[in-house]
Amino acid sequence: MYLNESLFSDFLKVKEILWVGINFSKAKFTRSGFDFTQESLQHILHEWNMLILNDQKKYDIRMSFRKPVMQYNLSTITKLNKSLKVNDILANVISSKHVYSDEQMRKYASSLMLPTTLPYALMFVIESFDSTVKTAAIWVVITQTETHEVVLCVKNPAGIGTRNYWARTFYNVFYDIQSNTFRRWENMVQQ
Repeated sequence: MYLNESLFSDFLKVKEILWVGINFSKAKFTRSGFDFTQESLQHILHEWNMLILNDQKKYDIRMSFRKPVMQYNLSTITKLNKSLKVNDILANVISSKHVYSDEQMRKYASSLMLPTTLPYALMFVIESFDSTVKTAAIWVVITQTETHEVVLCVKNPAGIGTRNYWARTFYNVFYDIQSNTFRRWENMVQQ
């Protein structure tokens, strides 16, 4: 886990956050359970991103991150996701080599040119969806949009993957942040 204490303290004070989407550009899926054509892959990545927008009561970013105002701009993440090829993300087995370190994920996140309409942007970066053991690894990343500095970068393992496109894993991450994790992050910078 990486937490920039001074930037996170500032993040706690602002009332708005920008959701930029679910980024699959670093993801690996087990081949078993994900039989995608190129067209179906693009469709499902789009649907997973739209799920967050279309069911905001269930996937409540505002409550999870204690922000009364949310804005959405999926343009950067949509472009990244559209560039993915099926053969690049499918693997027979998710290997331990596929695990990203905090530093690798921070470097990647800070390289992205995200919209600068608000000071802070939030995204999920998917590391893996493993249908064999029904788990997902999802990075929660907050960046300062003007400087590209990473504010928070933490990996959330999520289980209970479902056949309906693993939507439950996203719900579990939001619920965990809202119920427990956000309070822990706040305490880390207030000590």
